[in-house]
Amino acid sequence: MVSKPPAGDPVQDAPQVEPPQHAAAGLAAVAHTLRISQAQMGVRRTVRTLLKVNQKDGFDCPGCAWPEGDKRHVAEFCENGAKAVAEEATLRRVTPDFFAAHPVADLANRSGYWLGQQGRITQPVYLAEGAERYEAVTWERAFAIIAEELTALSSPDEALFYTSGRTSNEAAFLFQLFAREFGTNNLPDCSNMCHESSGSALNETIGIGKGSVSLEDLHQADLIVVAGQNPGTNHPRMLSALEKAKAAGAQIISVNPLPEAGLEKFKNPQTPQGLLKGASLTDLFLQIRIGGDQALFRLLNKLVLETPGAVDEEFVREHTHGYEEFAAAARAADWDETLAATGLDRAEIERALGMVLASKRTIVCWAMGLTQHKHSVPTIREVVNFLLLRGNIGRPGAGVCPVRGHSNVQGDRTMGIFERPAPTFLDALDKEFGIVSPRHHGFDVVRSIQALRDGEAKVFFAMGGNFVGATPDTEVTEAAMRRARLTVHVSTKLNRSHAVTGTRALILPTLGRTDKDVQGSGKQFVTVEDSMGQVHASRGNLPPASPHLLSEPAIVARMARAVLGAGSATPWEEFEKDYATIRDRIARVVPGFEDFNARLAASPGGFALPHAPRDERRFPTATGKANFTAAPVEYPTVPEGRLLLQTLRSHDQYNTTIYGLDDRYRGIKGGRRVVLVHPEDAAALGLADGAYTDLVSEWKDGVERRAPGFRVVHYPTARGCAAAYYPETNVLVPLDSTADISNTPASKSVIVRLVPAGSEG
Repeated sequence: MVSKPPAGDPVQDAPQVEPPQHAAAGLAAVAHTLRISQAQMGVRRTVRTLLKVNQKDGFDCPGCAWPEGDKRHVAEFCENGAKAVAEEATLRRVTPDFFAAHPVADLANRSGYWLGQQGRITQPVYLAEGAERYEAVTWERAFAIIAEELTALSSPDEALFYTSGRTSNEAAFLFQLFAREFGTNNLPDCSNMCHESSGSALNETIGIGKGSVSLEDLHQADLIVVAGQNPGTNHPRMLSALEKAKAAGAQIISVNPLPEAGLEKFKNPQTPQGLLKGASLTDLFLQIRIGGDQALFRLLNKLVLETPGAVDEEFVREHTHGYEEFAAAARAADWDETLAATGLDRAEIERALGMVLASKRTIVCWAMGLTQHKHSVPTIREVVNFLLLRGNIGRPGAGVCPVRGHSNVQGDRTMGIFERPAPTFLDALDKEFGIVSPRHHGFDVVRSIQALRDGEAKVFFAMGGNFVGATPDTEVTEAAMRRARLTVHVSTKLNRSHAVTGTRALILPTLGRTDKDVQGSGKQFVTVEDSMGQVHASRGNLPPASPHLLSEPAIVARMARAVLGAGSATPWEEFEKDYATIRDRIARVVPGFEDFNARLAASPGGFALPHAPRDERRFPTATGKANFTAAPVEYPTVPEGRLLLQTLRSHDQYNTTIYGLDDRYRGIKGGRRVVLVHPEDAAALGLADGAYTDLVSEWKDGVERRAPGFRVVHYPTARGCAAAYYPETNVLVPLDSTADISNTPASKSVIVRLVPAGSEG
């Protein structure tokens, strides 16, 4: 039976704490999936919807970007994917009456959990200047307001066009086309906050900012290193691939500051053996200090160099550049410094080396635990060095595997959502559409917030996502957003960003992945690109949540017509009527998409985009070869009496969407304001388990950033390290604390002091 949304915010003052679990999935995951799905969708709708998730004739899960094999299971989804689908396919509705009952000030005092639980937004709504409430508005009036504000700007660069990774290829392509025809490259996106560091490092070293492995490569690997990643919560279907690799003889090294249940044991709910016994996954757990990964891989590289016959000399000679400089730097790696940086002991690293040397095919997977530090780009370059040394790029069962967290975040970048586009892309776009795209670089996420703060930007338009909830330095970001003349959010459900508005604000409700999309030429589908470069179709099967919804391509097309007017020769109306015409243009602009529509028709499961390092061992870098690098080793140092905090997700969470108040695998129930601290660190700080503390971050600007009222949980973290959930702790991350080169917020290495709750300390 479908339940009603909560009337009030649940109290989170006293979360319950149990010992962490040591296995993921199993019957508990099945039970939780069914409970959440039925509460949101009801029994019949649950069955109808979940059986279409990630199927060739169904829709792509709006959760993570993990790929599907050619042969699909009837239940090709995980617990957290089912939660994402349930919240989108919910029968709960947010109507104009809801906004009449809840002024913006009330929404601003609600939690993200409460906002998200209210249901699907059914009509466009408008917050006029000086108004207290959103009110229903026609689509025509909404687009007129946007056109009024955009055309009044003194420069197109005063507008920001943000993209969430859920946006389809077709919508993303139109969105960047509109922005560039309007005259700006201000196209920040969620990649700026997650895998921008990966793209920066990989483009420089192997010539393409994407992973080089396929699902089949994982199944064939001898050794898989999972670093800075928690697949049990963030990419649960990856556990099936790891289970299959283990069954074929692979070994797994997990490198993480926290032990994670999903990497200890996987109870596959799709097999009797999995439910009853489960499969142990990790062979060696390296509980590294936060930010010590570059030092670890640098020392491993030194040890490989010192082992006779361990280097693939032919590969290095034929396919790489910069080896001598790299080797000199690696040979200088120091054991004592590495042990201090990593918190590991010598025997652990030597055991890891033995596993590395025994492997002929090695893959390294990583996520935010590697990408959100000041030194993230050199860390990932060092991972590439590690793989190049033994020829582990460009052959089956080996390569780099950055695991994306948003279902089409990689596809959006492929479609041109990037503030620093390649000149060749702009040349192709201009030739196809007869426009003149700007060549100067635009603003990324951090620079966009600074531009709003400083009055350089006046209009903010978000294609999905929860910008305010996802970004760092919450007080600074919210104050910056409130300086905008107009904020616009294309959304399916409510989130914090709708309550932090510019002088005027619009919420434009859109179709979701699960919704049937019918336009002038008939039923439509969209496409997405997964984390491994596979492109495939996504077709919703449910009646839309309201007759007043527009699809994302339709919203962009109508906005473009309103803003650009008769002066635009782009066939926006045609694009809205038939998405195949968008794909025809993509095929002529974006390399790898030639004959786009025909290839989709011929291959219902999709097709792989070309990847020169993987397919040909060809590296399209500035040197024409794969580049070794030799950056100095960096790692965070923490003053006495402080801890190094990483922000992370709970198990009842997808990015900033909060499904519930539990973190089952970590033993947390009924609350999110908890901080995980090693018992010995807590004892040294005088913090009993169950005590309440304020988290205060320290940064060179001297500004106090405080997250109050966190329950201390004694937890087996790495010594000197702590962990707490975002977005509650985003307030602690300084806007200017970013990764070198990529400018990604350094949310995984925040120096904090823990002071008694409510104190002035």
